Amino acid sequence: MAKAVKSTGKKAEKKAPRINSVLITQPRPETEKSPYFDLAKKYELKLDFHPFMHVEGLSGKDFRKQKVDVGEYTAIIFASRNAVDHFFRICEEMKVKVSQDMKYFCITEAVALYLQKFILYRKRKVFFSPDGSTDGLLEVIGKHKVNERFILPTSDNAKNDIAQYLTKNKIIFAEATLYRMVSNDITGVMGDGYDMIVFFSPFSVQTLFDHNPQFKQNGTLIGAFGPTTSKAIELAGLRLDVKAPAPETPSMVAALEKYLADSRK
Repeated sequence: MAKAVKSTGKKAEKKAPRINSVLITQPRPETEKSPYFDLAKKYELKLDFHPFMHVEGLSGKDFRKQKVDVGEYTAIIFASRNAVDHFFRICEEMKVKVSQDMKYFCITEAVALYLQKFILYRKRKVFFSPDGSTDGLLEVIGKHKVNERFILPTSDNAKNDIAQYLTKNKIIFAEATLYRMVSNDITGVMGDGYDMIVFFSPFSVQTLFDHNPQFKQNGTLIGAFGPTTSKAIELAGLRLDVKAPAPETPSMVAALEKYLADSRK
């Protein structure tokens, strides 16, 4: 008589699908020492880079039309490195000197540290979201909103949760459009049938649907870096498979490494 098999009550974990090719929707790293290449070698991965969009800065003339006087504001909110680059570019072009007392509020610590290219970091008041989320940033802003006047640099077509929060809480601020996001031609790469596509901004997600409004995910895995990118993917009705940053995976490379290791067990 066969013995009955005792159930453990645990469901078998579904193994992550194995992937052999990944498309990174950013420019190829300038150095071969990039951890992406180490990852590709370790897992024998076909790893290609193709930026889905590019940034075009607005001219000082276009900025002047917005009538935003930087000197009238006490704080600035940076939601991306693009915002940092183009804010200081415009200031230099217009010969605007940013006050040493200006406060900086950044979406992530990485964006905050990026400010070192433009300011004496240790001598400035710099704040950032503790978990890299928009909600975390808004919580930090909320603690400093009294008597502050904020500048919010944006792109020309950004859907901005931060602006909505500032308006709702009657915080004095001005949106300053400093750059525009332009979709690249992705016809060539989208025909290659990658196992995974990794996105780094909501604009790249939009480029995907500009290229193919009827895009169906089917078996393609999707990765996303940053909370706004993750949200854009979910709003587009796509399944998000790999997400960063997270406590165990602070970078996209770390998130991919974890996924690849799990899928090969």
